[in-house]
Amino acid sequence: MNAEQFKQLVKKVKIAKKLPDAIYFHKDAFADAPAELVKFIKVVAQVLKVDKADYDLIKLFKNDFRLSLLSYPTFYEDSYPALKQSVTVDLAKLSHKITNYDNSENPPILHRKETMVSPTNKHYQLFCDLTAEGEQAGLYENTRMIGFKGSWERLIAKKGYELADGRLFRSSAVQSPTDDKTIDRHLTAIVRHELSAPLKTLAKNGFLNGDYSIFDYGCGRGDDLRELEAHGIDALGWDLNYRPDADKIISDIVNIGFVINVIEDRDERIEALLGAWELSQKLLVVSAMLGNESLVSQFQPYKDGVITSRNTFQKYYTQAELKAFIEMSVDENAIAIAPGIYYIFKDKQLEQHFLQNRHKRTYKWQHLTAPEPVNEEQARILFTQHQQLFESFWLTCLTLGRCPANNEFAQSGKIKEVIGSNKKALQLVLKWFDKDELKTAETMRKEDLLLYFALAMFEKRKPYTQQPEDLKRDIKAFFDTYKIAQHQAKELLFKIADVVTISEACVKANKILPASKLNYESKELHSLTFHKTYLEELPLLLRVYVGAALQLYGDLDDIQLIKIHVNSGKVTLLGYEDFDNDPTPKLKERVKIKMATQDVDFFDYINPEFTCKLYNKQEFILTFCNS
Repeated sequence: MNAEQFKQLVKKVKIAKKLPDAIYFHKDAFADAPAELVKFIKVVAQVLKVDKADYDLIKLFKNDFRLSLLSYPTFYEDSYPALKQSVTVDLAKLSHKITNYDNSENPPILHRKETMVSPTNKHYQLFCDLTAEGEQAGLYENTRMIGFKGSWERLIAKKGYELADGRLFRSSAVQSPTDDKTIDRHLTAIVRHELSAPLKTLAKNGFLNGDYSIFDYGCGRGDDLRELEAHGIDALGWDLNYRPDADKIISDIVNIGFVINVIEDRDERIEALLGAWELSQKLLVVSAMLGNESLVSQFQPYKDGVITSRNTFQKYYTQAELKAFIEMSVDENAIAIAPGIYYIFKDKQLEQHFLQNRHKRTYKWQHLTAPEPVNEEQARILFTQHQQLFESFWLTCLTLGRCPANNEFAQSGKIKEVIGSNKKALQLVLKWFDKDELKTAETMRKEDLLLYFALAMFEKRKPYTQQPEDLKRDIKAFFDTYKIAQHQAKELLFKIADVVTISEACVKANKILPASKLNYESKELHSLTFHKTYLEELPLLLRVYVGAALQLYGDLDDIQLIKIHVNSGKVTLLGYEDFDNDPTPKLKERVKIKMATQDVDFFDYINPEFTCKLYNKQEFILTFCNS
């Protein structure tokens, strides 16, 4: 075989980890490689007296007439196996080099093992799960830093994780065991160099603006507390192992992050959750590790969880199971914020504000309209003298969709001095500004409120005994009574189960959205797909449809496209790698939300051999970029 023949055969290898200059595949995948190439590899090994048992992977160079026989004896046993020996053969020079790593403290290690074996291999799915874990933890963001054991372990620690039984864990310790089996809970506390995921959601939703006191229940080594304190936020914490003498302080917001998943006794788990709940005055944030059956099956079962090789306990939840556990424990509604993260509000007015603002749109006032001719010279002079005041007042009217109360407009006192009342001010500004703008803002606010009430019914949220004053004013202005608002919301919610109505709404949405796509199967409308930036532009019925699904999932931080299924009561969320810059982005994750069963299924697409790319990105977003 000559160099050119070798290069051509290398190109024909389908199952392999493919790098710019070489490919890697396991000898168990010989059946999927060109027979001539396999025969050649075996002859080379035989000539060099490298027994089949002494190599596991084959590295083939794309641009050189070279190959390497690599020994990874723990390929199937270790998640990230270390290289034991490398035999590199220069076929052009008829020379070879043997490198042994037995005594190396920092040997090369393997990643993405699923790319090196056939999908029919019994370990294939496990390898996919391992890679998905690393992707979600951000371990593959800089591939130049992960090729050796030492740098890999440091990166894992830097990202706030630890390895146990080859799997990544991120958790905190709070309790001590009560049964006859001693669990080393103190080993679950990890060191972080950035805010934990639950605290990041608080920052995103405006709860870390300094207005709220924070308490971290089960704070581990206190990394979140140090970061919060550096920003001047009132934050305290307690941990059984690392801060056992700290007081448990009643605070506005209490975070119990990745704590309940390391408590092996269910009663203690509930006790910890209730303890955190009792300390919270306004909001409790609960988070736990999510996992499926294939993950749990890799560990030693213990009670309702597993035991790791470090003698720590882990309880993996599904999204629905975690919600049910929280609501059973505290007897309050849990709001999904992200996979594995829930908010439970004790302050029900704050909860109502949060839920309203979560779906609230803002009317964008584009320009001043031309003033209408008026006869009241005094009114014209008055407006001219206080134009800035009245423009600010008008913007507040557009924000609320109605005339503001005195405490809803900061300069109401000035308005009273100038014209007497906010109502008189509205009558005046309507002579200068477009009434249709206020009508549009009113419609938007009314729809947002119907969405809020409908989603509350879908989630069977308990009726609020008290409502914020601004919500009472909204109900009076837009519905007259709360009973009417509830009735309209109920009618709207029932319509999401009407296939014909949903189908018609999808067709309408396709016409009014800046970009979207209708998908058909056998000439029957199957679904509507659109970018998340257009979610607020959907017809109200579809906003309810998607909103109901997102209550089971959380926010769309890592999602770009949304697919509404017309017939099945499902919503699919699609997340892509580098969506904004890549003209054909690769599908990274798919989430299917089934509203009928209140369930969420997660799927990943990390195997490069089964790449799913988006080739029609321009159909979903107008700002399509070819860079």
